[in-house]
Amino acid sequence: MTGEELHQLLINKWGRSYDIQLRRTQGKIFVQVMWRYLEQASFPMSEPEYFEHLGAIATYIRGWDAVQQVEEYIQATKQRPRLGKAVSIPLELGGRTSEWLLEQF
Repeated sequence: MTGEELHQLLINKWGRSYDIQLRRTQGKIFVQVMWRYLEQASFPMSEPEYFEHLGAIATYIRGWDAVQQVEEYIQATKQRPRLGKAVSIPLELGGRTSEWLLEQF
């Protein structure tokens, strides 16, 4: 998965270029699709910054071997990002979870 492929996944599902963040909570790692999106006038990143950011997120997702998990979750979910409520995708990293929890992303 590349940043462009991740972007296309968002566009295909919701029609907007949503921000994506990585979060660690309660010993788990989540990919969060935030409610802010590139097409908003108040979005804090320029288009090149946004695509660079998505590329970095996609690198982590690939490194965790979680591409299929993210794709399937986004395609199957009935949720949609809305103000104050992200779509949280829990990642199942198996026995490798602890090694990633030590690293800052």
